[in-house]
Amino acid sequence: MNIKKVQTGFTLIELVVVITILGILAAFAVPRFASLEGQARLAATQSLAGSLRSGAALAHAVWLANGNPAAASVTMEGQTVTMVNGYPSVAATGIQRTLVEFTGFAVSTPVAGTRRFTKTSSSGAPVATCFVDYIAPAAPNQAPQITVTPAAPATSC
Repeated sequence: MNIKKVQTGFTLIELVVVITILGILAAFAVPRFASLEGQARLAATQSLAGSLRSGAALAHAVWLANGNPAAASVTMEGQTVTMVNGYPSVAATGIQRTLVEFTGFAVSTPVAGTRRFTKTSSSGAPVATCFVDYIAPAAPNQAPQITVTPAAPATSC
């Protein structure tokens, strides 16, 4: 009587080959995924800069529509926004109130007349090279300055 033994499972060589292939794939994939966090921070920072531009323009439009150039504030969405020269001020009651959401950014005033929104990392620490500055206009009939660091050609921060 001939009884045949049926083999089940994988051989050692098959396991070694699969592990080697996975190691090679991981060596190429991990660096690509590591750079995604920096690109995501840059995209979020550029997005916030666009929100600041829109918020400042909307507040300026409300200020013009009210027809009172001496007004020191306007009301947007139930929030009182303090104005300077027709645009939101750098105070916490100014440009910040034009934004609905800016979670993931630390807000500071590095120099007088500038409001800085610094992107925070996944650990919550500010990323010193990734921020947006809002500078209110110094005189009437001027627009605010909104700058993104790093500048547009950068791929990450």
